[in-house]
Amino acid sequence: MLGSTHGTLTTDSRRARVIACGEQPSPVVHGRPADVDDLDVSGRPLYADAPDLDRFFRPESVAVVGASDAEGRPNTGITRQLIAWAERVGARLHPVHPTRQSVFGIPCSPSLADLPEQVDLAVLLVGDPLPVIGELAEAKVKFAVAFASGFAETGAEGAAAQAHLAAAVRRAGLRLLGPNTNLNAFEKFRDDLDGPAIALITQSGHQGRPVFAMQELGVRLSHWAPTGNEADLETADFISYFSEQPEIGAIACYVEGLKDGRSFLLAADRAARRGVPVVAVKVGRTETGARTAASHTGKLTGADTVVDAAMRQYGVIRVDGLDELQDTAALLARAHAPRAEGVVVYSISGGTGAHFADLATAAGLPLPNLSAPKQAELHQWIPEYLSVANPVDNGGHPVGDWRGRKIIDAILADPEVGVLICPITGPFPPMSDKLAQDLVDAAEQTDKLVCVVWGSPVGTEAAYRETLLGSSKVATFRTFANCITAVRAYLDHHRFVAAYRSPFDEAPRTPSPSFRKTQALMRPGQQLSEHAAKQLLRAYGIRVPREQLVTSAAAAVRAASLVGYPVVMKASGAQIAHKTELGLVKIGLTSASQVRDAYRELTDIARYEGISLDGVLVCQMVERGVEMVVGVTHDQLFGPTVTVGLGGVLVEVLRDAAVRVPPFGEDQARGMLGELRGRALLEGVRGGPPVDVDALVEVVMRVQRMALELGDDIAELDINPLMVLPRGQGAVALDALVVCR
Repeated sequence: MLGSTHGTLTTDSRRARVIACGEQPSPVVHGRPADVDDLDVSGRPLYADAPDLDRFFRPESVAVVGASDAEGRPNTGITRQLIAWAERVGARLHPVHPTRQSVFGIPCSPSLADLPEQVDLAVLLVGDPLPVIGELAEAKVKFAVAFASGFAETGAEGAAAQAHLAAAVRRAGLRLLGPNTNLNAFEKFRDDLDGPAIALITQSGHQGRPVFAMQELGVRLSHWAPTGNEADLETADFISYFSEQPEIGAIACYVEGLKDGRSFLLAADRAARRGVPVVAVKVGRTETGARTAASHTGKLTGADTVVDAAMRQYGVIRVDGLDELQDTAALLARAHAPRAEGVVVYSISGGTGAHFADLATAAGLPLPNLSAPKQAELHQWIPEYLSVANPVDNGGHPVGDWRGRKIIDAILADPEVGVLICPITGPFPPMSDKLAQDLVDAAEQTDKLVCVVWGSPVGTEAAYRETLLGSSKVATFRTFANCITAVRAYLDHHRFVAAYRSPFDEAPRTPSPSFRKTQALMRPGQQLSEHAAKQLLRAYGIRVPREQLVTSAAAAVRAASLVGYPVVMKASGAQIAHKTELGLVKIGLTSASQVRDAYRELTDIARYEGISLDGVLVCQMVERGVEMVVGVTHDQLFGPTVTVGLGGVLVEVLRDAAVRVPPFGEDQARGMLGELRGRALLEGVRGGPPVDVDALVEVVMRVQRMALELGDDIAELDINPLMVLPRGQGAVALDALVVCR
């Protein structure tokens, strides 16, 4: 029953390694052969290549393939809109149709080869764009748009057709938007609005309409990228491009699924480096949403917990509703970095102030008490019986005269205050009109953020439509919730950007000595025994108990005396996933006779169950500490991910875990622990000592290194339990499960 097998790395898994080690020709990055600084240890690019999309959004010449002016034809309306768009952007438009002499009075070419000039952009109004791709390549067209549907959104057959289309586009050397896209890129944008703009990316045109409509509220939009099925150009390409444009203050996204997780992270990293906020609605929080999104654009939605964690790692602000997308993107685009993080709530009603402050505090906004001198200053204009600590209640009457502006200026002058929020639950003229005007005037004189919540459901009042919306300095909201969400995102974003260090800069470029030590342990397609799994951990510097693998009862007794009583004995074999349930673990053994009996019992159970063993482990017994789990799994979008959570039986009962996508830094590892509901256990409860959090973080970082170097070779890794000992004593991996790919 005892024995072992030997395995080697598969050809595919080795390929990434030898590329990273320089043993084979490197991939191409940024249009040149990659060197070791361009690739991580797995041979994956470390930096996003931002495509130059200037000629897509502002072409000098455009070809419309399938152009029509026949009334009642769908292509006719599209052609008409494209002609108007071309006039606005100053592009020359060339209709292309095999049987027409002209379209809307514009001379028509019978084919792309007959165009009078080389064009920047070709718009394909054809049912099947694939046959046209070769013609585009011969005409040296830079960009194309395919509106046709019936591709990956329809299922396997459509996905195969889309793969053929994508391959043809790559061979042609052009960039394609679509298929299954729309005319949103060619909308008419207002050019009379000032200030930083929002760039919009959507996989559903209709879902971008609310953001686009914000222009009517005075919010500037500059671009709209409707990515559709993303056979070529994807959300990540547009994030990278938009983050480089000086006029763009924020990027708003509606994402149903991601084409490639790595590309998305690299694009988000580029935006984070430049301090450009990315706000996203990402569909797929539920199984129903994920399924529907896949049928719409044929994308992978990914495991939502991983998507959520990946977005937070790179500062992407995830919101749930389109209304939140509008308000949060607008605030982040237009507001300067905060001078301070303190938020003050100011109202004409004690009830309004208390209600808003309660919700804001619950959401994590910092509402500090104003200093005693500041409160005394405010009481010059506000009756003494009203609270001005924060929230500030003025009682109503001071708003109607000169005192109202004095109060606002005094609050904004406090160096601890960075944000002033004034909720106005309903119009109460002339008081609310005067308050709105004072807030707008004060906002013009300060570099701090002034927010107003106009709660009236009507929205036709002059104080709202003219005074508040007429100001580019005041951020105006219609609900408490949206204001709180946006302000929290604003503070979080600037805090994140100030501390951001790209994990890609510090990602390992070459394999470690630990990687080379582990190659003989790999068993492609198999699960490792506990003994082999612990050897893998030990190679990466992760502490395991004192233990010996034995194949006889006598050897077990000798091992127990060397390890030191009490001991734990476990059956070790590649087929064993849940030893405890099968009775293959014996704990607390304190004598030679117990060890002999345990050995016989373990091998008898294994024989009865038909389980092949490589031996029995005699292990040091480690009792005092907090049981955690640290592991690696594969996500369909992002590849290897690292998880940490409460371990032992609690991992299945409480499911209290946090996840990150490598690479990440130590700050992110500590952030994972802060997300756990049971984090208080690490600090010591009921008189227990705090545990060695530094040692736990070190294990997480070492497991991350394993994920980066062995991610192509390991399907699953679970260290459970990882016993985290009292502070200063380290952490010990008591058990481990490793399944090879």
